[in-house]
Amino acid sequence: MRVLVTGSAGHLGEGLVRTLRERGHEAVGLDLLQSPVTDHVGSVTDRDVVRKCLRGVDVVIHAATLHKPHVGTHSRQAFVDTNISGTLTVLEAALEAGVSGVVFSSTTSVFGGALVPAGGQAAAWIDEDVVPVPKNIYGVTKKAAEDLCELFFRSRGLRCLVLRISRFFPEADDDEARRSQYDDLNLKVNEYLHRRVDLADAVDAHILAAERVQEIGFGRYIVSATSPFAPGHLAQLRTDAPAVVRGLFPAYEELYLERRWRMLPGIDRVYVNHRALKELAWRPRYDFGYVLGCLRRGEDVFSPLARTVGSKGYHAQSFGQQPYPVESGG
Repeated sequence: MRVLVTGSAGHLGEGLVRTLRERGHEAVGLDLLQSPVTDHVGSVTDRDVVRKCLRGVDVVIHAATLHKPHVGTHSRQAFVDTNISGTLTVLEAALEAGVSGVVFSSTTSVFGGALVPAGGQAAAWIDEDVVPVPKNIYGVTKKAAEDLCELFFRSRGLRCLVLRISRFFPEADDDEARRSQYDDLNLKVNEYLHRRVDLADAVDAHILAAERVQEIGFGRYIVSATSPFAPGHLAQLRTDAPAVVRGLFPAYEELYLERRWRMLPGIDRVYVNHRALKELAWRPRYDFGYVLGCLRRGEDVFSPLARTVGSKGYHAQSFGQQPYPVESGG
């Protein structure tokens, strides 16, 4: 399989190119930035560049994007240009080239306002049937790009699968309060319960989607570590998450005490990956139970691929204690 990976210099893009090549596929990397896994330097908004990259390609994995950390540093027009116009360019060129399909890397951020229930309500059960309520230009443009993928499938027959990925970046959390209250690894391990995925598992989901896109046609999938929670846990999760986790993982408290870690007092949403498990035959390895086992054995909780790709940083410049500037007011 010959695969064009856009955004090849990013975390996901690099992970994809490395893994595809290791598995015997031919991966072509496109990015604005030069990197060891970038074959073509250029923009996804440049039709000639994209056409050139698509020669002989079977499937496109479109991971190039401006994402949440850019909201405070880039204009809304830049988001529209990259995330919407760039996706349109990729879809049109892919249709022209006759590829078997496109896998579009989206984000759980498209859900936006649907992620946090009103006070007094149970935690939100977030599956693909939840209606997105984007709360910033990032979410708006990613949802619009998803809709373009669906439009091209419905009107032109271009097969497209959309993967809504949860957190997988290794960088520090953008929430200053959380950074001050939790050790960074503590916070990330907590997130495996409801809103994080390891890079290796995210890469596997994309490759499976690329292999199945022709058969499925169109679909949206949440890509997040398998949560141990069920709908019956949602009410208590919002008010007493430690009690719920204790009932499922009695030994977790001892491991946390040894590290002076804390469980989140409440959890407001749970990402549900059931559709991806069923339709993509995806089997994520890194979930909360697996990570607890790693802690118990003194092993790394992140995949070798995540460690190889490492931390890229969100921006070339630094912003004091913040990993990136956060836009106020959405």
